[in-house]
Amino acid sequence: MKINSPLTLVATITALSIASNSHAAVSSEAQENTWLHCGNLVDTAEGELLSERYIEITGNTITSVTSSRPSATDIVDLSSKTCLPGLMDMHVHLDGEMNPKSYIEGFTMNPADLALRAQNFGMKTLMAGFTTVRNPGDSYNVTISLRNAINQGIVAGPRIYSAGKSLATTGGHADPTNGTNADLMGDPGPKEGVINSVEDARKAVRQHYKEGADFIKITATGGVLSLAKSGQNPQFTEEELKSVIDTANDYGMHVAAHAHGDEGMLRAVKAGITSIEHGTYMSKDVMKAMKKHGTYYVPTIIAGKFVAEKAEIDGFFPEIVRPKARAVGPQIQKTFSQAYDYGVKIAFGTDSGVSAHGDNAKEFQYMIEAGMPAMEAIQSATVTTAELLKNDKIGVIKEGKLADIIAVDGNPIEDITLLQSVSFVMKDGNIYKK
Repeated sequence: MKINSPLTLVATITALSIASNSHAAVSSEAQENTWLHCGNLVDTAEGELLSERYIEITGNTITSVTSSRPSATDIVDLSSKTCLPGLMDMHVHLDGEMNPKSYIEGFTMNPADLALRAQNFGMKTLMAGFTTVRNPGDSYNVTISLRNAINQGIVAGPRIYSAGKSLATTGGHADPTNGTNADLMGDPGPKEGVINSVEDARKAVRQHYKEGADFIKITATGGVLSLAKSGQNPQFTEEELKSVIDTANDYGMHVAAHAHGDEGMLRAVKAGITSIEHGTYMSKDVMKAMKKHGTYYVPTIIAGKFVAEKAEIDGFFPEIVRPKARAVGPQIQKTFSQAYDYGVKIAFGTDSGVSAHGDNAKEFQYMIEAGMPAMEAIQSATVTTAELLKNDKIGVIKEGKLADIIAVDGNPIEDITLLQSVSFVMKDGNIYKK
């Protein structure tokens, strides 16, 4: 649902802006050897809640998980808590947060403003227990710069997989000039993330690769928050979709598709898309195709609830957006329930940036309301997301995996809302919240 501004390459400026203002947020270096004492541990690989465990971390890696107390004297006491792998959110937009002024921010905010805001929202996300996120769409490549700054140890934040700007067709959901006057509208092309042919598609993907994107995000159908009438119509031809996906795969990237309408979803799935985001009006034909092709579904229920609520507030959204928000918002949770019952592969995602950053874990509550058991909901944000990202070092607490570990009071399998109050956060062996 993210709206994107025109693409400008300012990686150096944004990284320096983040660094100069946020260096204090970085935690101290990981100790050479750290032990955690967990009262319980969620084994996401087996779907089990284990009793008392001790976890040894060397550098940024888990080196042992045992039920026997070690001889070490300096042990982080989490004995009253349940430990889990760091959670993952496959759909966030760190450079913004929806508010009544969002539609003019593209004209009033500079790239450095967005970069600093992205680092702040990234920290909120990390402190909420989400150690890895996928950012499918930003402005000015700020989350690519933020990713680089985090990886270099300049600032703190979650592990980021960034798509840079979303790809759209002219007038499509991620066309950055929708709703502007004729002088500003112009004719954006592949470099600005707008494509209208097979050749444009190849060029846009290659440009994104050049700029450092980890994956590609397209807007396969209309959207809710863009200044355009339809929220459901298909917006890419089958040939354009195939060109995007084949080129991305050649460059080692997967493709995610924003999609609300059924026909646009079906085209994308048949073309080989990796994930469908939102999926509001998903039919049984689409679900069948997704199961056949192994396509992931990233539902974003919390975003649907947010836009439906805000659509009733005069002035919060432009008038062209309100009817779309009223219609789409309440439907996403119903579609999630149907997709889960059908057996579609579900990866956790919230579209945070529409809803507030740091509230990501509320999505678990809505998933359970719609019929998914708590353990499966947690697995959707750990082992399933790791599989989507093709990263076998995250998503479980086991020897040889990265030390991304969180803890909560009580048993989240019995009360999923506990995940909304994470009391301990470790990422890459560094403790950020204790």
